[in-house]
Amino acid sequence: MALTSILTPSTVRHYPRQPLPTEPLRKIEAALNERFSFQLALRSDSQMDVTVEATGPAGWQVRVRRVGYVPMAHHNTPIMTDPLDQEGLGEIPGFVPDPLFDEQKMLLAQDELHAFWISVQPAAKAAPGNYSIEVTATPGEGQGRPVTRKLRVKLHDVVIPPRKDFHVSHWFYNDQLIDWYKTDLFDERYWEIVRRYVQNVVDHGQNVLYVPVFTPPLDGVKRPSQLLRVTRKGRDRYRFDWRDVRRYVRMARELGITHFEWCHLFTQWGVRHAIRIYEGQGEDEKLLWPADTAATSPVYRNFLAQYLPSLKRFLDAEGIRDNSLFHISDEPHGEEMLANYKAARELVRELAPWITCMDAISQIEYASVIDTPIPSISTALQFVEKGIPCWCYYCCGPRGKFLNHLLDSPLAVIAMHGLLFYRWPFLGFMHWGYNYWCESQKRNLIDPYVTSDGKRWPGWAFGDTFLVYPGAEGPVDSMRWELFSESLQDYALLQAAGLERDDMLLAPLAAFDDFPKTHEWRTNLKARLYARIARRRKTKAAAKTKAAAKPRKAAKPRARGKGKARAAAR
Repeated sequence: MALTSILTPSTVRHYPRQPLPTEPLRKIEAALNERFSFQLALRSDSQMDVTVEATGPAGWQVRVRRVGYVPMAHHNTPIMTDPLDQEGLGEIPGFVPDPLFDEQKMLLAQDELHAFWISVQPAAKAAPGNYSIEVTATPGEGQGRPVTRKLRVKLHDVVIPPRKDFHVSHWFYNDQLIDWYKTDLFDERYWEIVRRYVQNVVDHGQNVLYVPVFTPPLDGVKRPSQLLRVTRKGRDRYRFDWRDVRRYVRMARELGITHFEWCHLFTQWGVRHAIRIYEGQGEDEKLLWPADTAATSPVYRNFLAQYLPSLKRFLDAEGIRDNSLFHISDEPHGEEMLANYKAARELVRELAPWITCMDAISQIEYASVIDTPIPSISTALQFVEKGIPCWCYYCCGPRGKFLNHLLDSPLAVIAMHGLLFYRWPFLGFMHWGYNYWCESQKRNLIDPYVTSDGKRWPGWAFGDTFLVYPGAEGPVDSMRWELFSESLQDYALLQAAGLERDDMLLAPLAAFDDFPKTHEWRTNLKARLYARIARRRKTKAAAKTKAAAKPRKAAKPRARGKGKARAAAR
């Protein structure tokens, strides 16, 4: 029996039929507080049980997880000629590495390649210098000897500050948590589960959370997940109970969320109708008005005239009005929808002039009616060129050469998100699928470990619908989610380096479909950033020391008696 192993970067997917890589990862460079990851790839000439353990310096957090697989029936785009644009060539259809299970043991099948993912967080008071992490794979009793690999880690005298002025949101589906974990709407079981998922998005660098004050009018009719309790008071009057919304917001703020996205006020893809709002919280799914009620109808106008002032009072009471983001309708497009959007926007402006809106669009014609556009990355640079402040997003596409975090997006591409976001003055990034675990446009759940396209390929892409898998009591991370999170540290690193967006170091980042797509390019850039930050700090320290050492001018002697005279005058 022969167990072989090798350390590899986290930006490589290891497929079962592949041979063991030959070029080991020997060293990682990082800032003092930077999270990083790598993998241990394993292969054996016979079936065996294997346990993997990793140890680092005292105080360091070193987490080992088994890399799992999910089926992928097709590539998301036609086969591309450049492997830097598409992974899994020759492996798809097949099993793709993605979920990260909190398991340190596995049954390693004969002549198959498998991997463990090692995540590392240096100790809070780690000093600059060189360190070592040991990873040991131990076969079962009588199946061979342990194999240990060592990774050198160089910590630079650099601390990455919190990211500033760039927001991140992946839409958060509470209805999916209610359905998957079979809670009784917002019972205590729900609050336990949702807390773990919100903590997960915060841990991965997300600072914006979607609030289902009403059931989000997104991608079909979902199970009611309406946090706001609505009661009729006569035919045309309503009473609002904010207790669950308040609990949700306060829980999220406690965990680290800083900004809140409030539910879209009109239906998706057309702005034609009022959204579905239920009596109570939707326990019996009794709607306040028919589902086909027009967007600007008197009945909905009357409701909004009562709801929006109540929302304002709630936001002011919680001190989050300036940290709130508002939507009219998702992805309007075309001339007819533009007219509908304008009418809905004018209605909201009339009833709540304090609201500014932001929505996902692709056409620059909408920029004049949206306070903060969120263009697709396929057109976002047109907005930048015209000096229009905006976020950016992608959804289902663009694919191919473009940035994305799909199941066949190369992991080295996914790791480039933070650098590309910094390259242009975007205000934030939005994506629709943190945990969309149901069939496209329907209510029924799918098994995310089997289906990752909402059963709608090629319209929807494999890996587009979610970034985490449901575990028994909380989220199971994906490789894609981990690397997206690590990439956001790069954004903050660029801010710490004080790099201008047009700096020559970033010149190769030409567009969202034209940028370096290798692990080496990113790590080389980061090494230069560490050095630049260190030089800046030394220069500032030297200037401060020089200023402190400079002799002060002697104070002029005061004439006798003047002080007493002034005191007497006072």
